[in-house]
Amino acid sequence: MEIVIDAGGEVRTYEVVATRNGRRVEINTGRGVVEVTELTRGGTPVRSARFMANRILALVEHPASDRNIAEEVIEAPSRADRAP
Repeated sequence: MEIVIDAGGEVRTYEVVATRNGRRVEINTGRGVVEVTELTRGGTPVRSARFMANRILALVEHPASDRNIAEEVIEAPSRADRAP
């Protein structure tokens, strides 16, 4: 997740990424604050970043992998192929 903010006279970019396999990045908003958190599989926060919502110019979500999952088609066996 890439966060672009207005820091007065300049633009700053921050990145929060899932650093290991199985981790994920979640975004929570509330009361004018946006919190981006890296979580483990069990939901334990590893690290987080908080930004004032009115200062955020862009939130950019990058894909998890480079390969296209939609191209991998696994066909289910037909009913005729199943043994009784």
